[in-house]
Amino acid sequence: MTIKRTLCGKAINPVAMGCMNVFTVYGPALPWDEAGRVFERALDLGYDHFDTARLYGLGRSEELIGERLSHRRHEFTVASKMGIFNGDGKRWIDCRPETIRAECEISLRALKTDHIDLYYMHRRDFSTPIEDSVGAMADLVAEGKIGGIGLSEMSAETLRRAHAVHPIAAMQSEYSPFSRNVEIALLDATRELGVALVAFSPVGRGALGGVLRDLADLPEGDLRTALPRFQGENWTRNLALVDAFDGLAADCGVTPAQLAIGWVLSRGDHVIALPGTRSLDHLAENIARADWRPSAEVVARIDALFTPDSVAGPRYNAALQATIDTEEFA
Repeated sequence: MTIKRTLCGKAINPVAMGCMNVFTVYGPALPWDEAGRVFERALDLGYDHFDTARLYGLGRSEELIGERLSHRRHEFTVASKMGIFNGDGKRWIDCRPETIRAECEISLRALKTDHIDLYYMHRRDFSTPIEDSVGAMADLVAEGKIGGIGLSEMSAETLRRAHAVHPIAAMQSEYSPFSRNVEIALLDATRELGVALVAFSPVGRGALGGVLRDLADLPEGDLRTALPRFQGENWTRNLALVDAFDGLAADCGVTPAQLAIGWVLSRGDHVIALPGTRSLDHLAENIARADWRPSAEVVARIDALFTPDSVAGPRYNAALQATIDTEEFA
């Protein structure tokens, strides 16, 4: 039986449904009805935590949840995010109190709900004190419009400042064997403060999914073509790590994706894995072994394989890195 994890006071399955992929980032958007079938199938498979954002599909992800799942709202926890904006070829971050309130109202309407269980600041707004942003979100909690406050891709120091204003329910950050930056400080800080660590991209943005090898197969516009780890010699070096990881998965009798998710969940009882997919097959695969964990020996072998020195290339290019507040390895 799946061992539940706690999020905003609710017991949920440890593997959540990431809702970004159907409309953006990893290729052309799925047709509306096909994307709806992915979300409906996720709910049928037992996913009870759906994670979306205003940014995903420029609102379409929230609208799809509202249209296709609102009649089953009692079956799942919904998380959304605000703060990142795209328009006129520009990308900016705005987490001023007035923006937070306005964006929350838009999300409530799109999701066809009167309550968002978990509401995140999608990124740190360096021009607005974190205390002011969290204060505005605390007002939304008091009004019953959101159930808990979340932060995304922020540092342990920022988490502590935010938590001093109002308890933070969750910190979302990239975490996989391929990306272990949260182990610098955030993993311990979330555990200490009783904050859920929601690990997005636990399958290494597909690198640990047992499928991706030739980067020429990536569709035009795929985000990974702009990420250093998936480019040129970096990918050649990283592919050797992937091959070794695939061998470990075979030895364990699980798929590489299941091994990656199991490894992430083994890092602490407060950790929730958040893979995203547009594939019905991968959707089933990701949750099928949610109750499985690798042995201590396998965990140690994975830890030794993926180190800051062995993984080639940083997580983000310079432009994206400038928007990230998380700790980075030297």
